[in-house]
Order: sequence, then structure tokens, then C-alpha cells
Amino acid sequence: MRNQKKFKILTEKSKNILITTHAFPDADGIGSQIALCLALRKKGHNAICVNEAPLRRRYKYLDNKKVVKSADGFKKNPLFKKIDLTLVVDTHSLSRVGSKTEKIIEGSLEILFIDHHPTSKEIMAIHIIDTSKAATGEIVGQLISSVLKVEFTEEIALPLYTAILIDTSSFRYPNVTGNTHRILAKLLDAGVNPPTAYNQIYGTKKLANMALLGEILSNIKATDDQVVAWITITEKMLAKYKVNPEDTHSFINYLLVLKNLKVACMFRENEKFVKVSLRSTGEIDVSSMAQALGGGGHFHSAATSIQGPLRAITLSTINKIKLMLKE
Repeated sequence: MRNQKKFKILTEKSKNILITTHAFPDADGIGSQIALCLALRKKGHNAICVNEAPLRRRYKYLDNKKVVKSADGFKKNPLFKKIDLTLVVDTHSLSRVGSKTEKIIEGSLEILFIDHHPTSKEIMAIHIIDTSKAATGEIVGQLISSVLKVEFTEEIALPLYTAILIDTSSFRYPNVTGNTHRILAKLLDAGVNPPTAYNQIYGTKKLANMALLGEILSNIKATDDQVVAWITITEKMLAKYKVNPEDTHSFINYLLVLKNLKVACMFRENEKFVKVSLRSTGEIDVSSMAQALGGGGHFHSAATSIQGPLRAITLSTINKIKLMLKE
């Protein structure tokens, strides 16, 4: 992994370290920054996580030490005023961290990206970007263990395990390697309990969630060749079953077992927008598809948000995906 030495030099000379991630972060960004912050604190650094907005409820259990602050919260009560080093995890673009956070880190003496998303050769040359890794959490785990030489504790291990669990869709993607599992083994040895970790991030479900899932799956649609399959979720359905939209993220994964499938899609109404989630069974780079639709993501998992009515967005997106597959 390139630039580990640079990470070592920058962290060793920096006392005040701020760690951030992209706005509207997922478990990989949040888990990576929390674990890295706790490890740096063990090395004697003044480390803090600052995000554009407060942690969402579903992620708060990962932050027992309350190291994650919102940009507004940090400005009101900063741990430090001078920022020696900013570590940006799970993205390689400052514009993605949010305007408030970007303003805070303007005066940082050094900035280093730690990410596994594809980017230009120029950015990869001077930052820690490893697209072969299954998750940013895998990169951070290696940095903590091999560079910082901090022993994994349960408080560090759980956020990292969750980061990798989520970004690999429970370790099912082809970019999961022996190295991924070697990191996971260390996290398990540190005290992570897989069933508990899984239930905490995905949440135990009420009967209403299962009823909603049943209605959704009973209306699966697919192309004639069944290479593309999709499900739709309306706001009316969510209200009917009183289900939080956050609890529907994993519904798309039920499509991945379909024979002949290459691309799975989920369309969810969100006020004037439609959240479009894409998954690949291995052959297709859905991040390129998402970028073409105005979003982004990983090779096997990506998303975008499109303004317009659900039915029209669904039809137009599926037609575009069919055209992209032909190309």
C-alpha cells in the first residue's frame, strides 16, 4: 500500500489531528474515522472527528467515546484551534466533506486522503488510495496495526469490523481477499462478536419491516433476459408499515441471489427525489453507471439521487442501464 511512510511521518510530527469523512457518511467512513481517532489518541495525539452533521442515530453506538463532533459543535467548543493534520477518510475530494467542515480545515497545515475509491493517478501518487482494498476500514486497520502499531481494542475493532461488513455487503463482494480476512481475524480476537455486530448495524426487525419487505419482493421487476432486476419503495408504503427509510438499505441485497442477474436496482421515493441504489454481482462496474446518472460509489455498490416522480425515474433509469450494458 503506497504512502504508508508518509502517513507515519505526518502523524508523528502532528499533535492536533482532525479526522473527517464525506457528508452523509456511511458505516465505512464513520467506522474508519472513529477507529483511527481512538488509535491516534492511544499514541498521545489530540485527535477529534469532525463531520458536517451530527451522527445519525443508527451509528451512535459505534462512538462510545463520543469522539465525533458536528462542524457546528466543533466551532462552538473546539478541542484545538490549530490543526496540524487533517485526515480525510473514505473520499478523495474536499468538496464532498461539506461546506462547514471544509471551512474548518482550510487552515490545516497538512491534508491526507485515505480511501479505496478510484481516482486520478496524480491524487493516488500523494495520498493513501488503494482501490484493491474492500473497504476504507481495511486500509485503516492496516495503518493502525502496521504503522501506528496500536493494539486493537474492542472499542477500535467494532467500528472497523462494521466498516468492512457494510462496504462488502457482509463479505460477499469479489474484492474481499485473504488480507481482508486477516484484518477481520484480528478484530475478532479483540472482542468483536459477529452476530452482535451484524444485528447492531442492520438492526433487529419488527414484523412490520418483514411485511413491507414481503410486499416489495412480491413486486420485483426484471428485464426480459433477467440481467437487470429492480424493486421500488414508495413513501406511501413506508407510512403504511411505519418503517424508517434507514431500515430499507439492505432490501436490495435480496436481489443478488437471482439467476442471470448482473445489476440490481432499488428505487425509493424521498420527497421530490428518488434514491437510486445499484448493486453488481461481480462483472459490472455500477460506480460508472452511478456516475453517468449523477452519483458515485464502488465497483459493486453505488447510488445516486434524481429529482422527479418515481415511475418516470424508474423507467428512464432502467432504459439507461440497459443501454450502458449494451455498450
